[in-house]
Amino acid sequence: MISVVGHTAIDHIFTLPKLPERHNSVPVLDHKIYFGGGAANIAAGIAVLGGDAVLISAVGKDFENSNYDKWLKELGVSGSFFVSEDKNTATCYLFNDTRGDQTTVFEWGASELFKTEDAPALEFVHMATSDPEFNVRVAEKAEFSSFDPGQDLIKYTKEELISIIGNIDILFANQHEVKRMCDKTGIKKTDFLKNIPVSVITMSEEGSELHVNGNTFRIPAIPVKLEDPTGAGDAYRAGFLTAYKKGCSEETCCKIGTTTASFAVEKTGCQTNLCDWNRMLERYKKYFGEL
Repeated sequence: MISVVGHTAIDHIFTLPKLPERHNSVPVLDHKIYFGGGAANIAAGIAVLGGDAVLISAVGKDFENSNYDKWLKELGVSGSFFVSEDKNTATCYLFNDTRGDQTTVFEWGASELFKTEDAPALEFVHMATSDPEFNVRVAEKAEFSSFDPGQDLIKYTKEELISIIGNIDILFANQHEVKRMCDKTGIKKTDFLKNIPVSVITMSEEGSELHVNGNTFRIPAIPVKLEDPTGAGDAYRAGFLTAYKKGCSEETCCKIGTTTASFAVEKTGCQTNLCDWNRMLERYKKYFGEL
């Protein structure tokens, strides 16, 4: 069982000709609403791949029996929810321009409950975007944990980052997030990565980089037609963690994560093109050989 802690959200995805400059406006080319939230995306991805996932999240009263609630149940995701009496489920506004740049605005809503709820003691947990203090407490209690800071990195203090990094087994982050974590903690990148058993750094179209046991491996991205980059990182984590629970090596897990991410970017929305294990295997063999 893989527990996933963090946001469940409704995604509003906008396509713009370009991101607006200060005091300027731009027209909206497209606007659609999708199921999202980093933790929910990862839990959904694990379930579609055939893994057992429990989503530990915060939602509003609007969530129960909603289409999103029914969707997760259909996928086989078990839910353990904190329910807000006065705030709706979190909402994420994502603005993508035609050059591939993105800006995100996030309304926490019911996710504010993470600040006051008790952190569970979990055997195997991934901490996605969530309240920093809650994630710190989860990491302290967990037997095995992985972590990605995502857009909530700006909310972490230096002390919270040092605490959580000292308690995790796997870090997932993109190259920009690694730089910001190093700047915030005052730790050089080489020393920062040495403190974590396994680190996976994603680099968009340049693929990803694995740091484990003092070794570095580069995993190329799979070339596909990019429709929407939203959710690629979550799909990568879902693939990696599912493979890790199956006993695959870290390098193989990265290749599987790369493969699952390649499906996610082919359609708009984080959960619209999740692949099952057999679809993943077919594409994996084409680019990486036999599993």
